[in-house]
Amino acid sequence: METKNIIEALSALAQETRLSIFRLLVQAGEEGITAGKLAETLSAPAPTLSFHLQQLRHAGLINSTRKGTQIIYSASYPAMNDLISYLTENCCQGKACGDNKICSPLMERKSA
Repeated sequence: METKNIIEALSALAQETRLSIFRLLVQAGEEGITAGKLAETLSAPAPTLSFHLQQLRHAGLINSTRKGTQIIYSASYPAMNDLISYLTENCCQGKACGDNKICSPLMERKSA
């Protein structure tokens, strides 16, 4: 992932509503959530939700697909994993992380 994309992703997530949306989409899995369900869950007006979804989509963190009259939003797991990898690629100063209590749980998730 390029630095520009990392900055866009972090910037998009650095807002409470967008972070909540993204976390809900990650929890929802690959099948995603409709815009209506997101609005209901977050008690967000449609125009506000639409703005935040656009910001997340522009950052490449979410996908949208049309199903009939509904739009289904889902997290872009490859983008999320690229972001996490970028943030952790130099942990432990390049040494093995296995015994390091700070990052070993993260490293276990990365290798799974």
